[in-house]
Amino acid sequence: MNLDCAVCAGDMPGFAADPATGRWTYAGALTFAEAGPVLAATASLALPRDGTVDCSGIGAFDSTAVAVLLALKRRAVEEGRTLLFAGLPARLEALATLYDVEEILTG
Repeated sequence: MNLDCAVCAGDMPGFAADPATGRWTYAGALTFAEAGPVLAATASLALPRDGTVDCSGIGAFDSTAVAVLLALKRRAVEEGRTLLFAGLPARLEALATLYDVEEILTG
């Protein structure tokens, strides 16, 4: 499987695009420490062709993960694209509900 990785420095977590499926996947932690570099690196990736980001590989996270996902949604809107997050961890969905943005992330 050939993946174009948004952050490819060692074991740094990040989004990867699978050219075969057009889907992005995320692997690793998504906390305050990772958010800036990970989000900046997504600028070099075209949004997923099929509009799906698989979030099931998100490990440790904090509220910053919600902000990163919202920033990706905002980018999709600006580009006139649809973006859906699949496999959101239940605790991450709970944070989105707490911040009253669950419809943005899950809709």
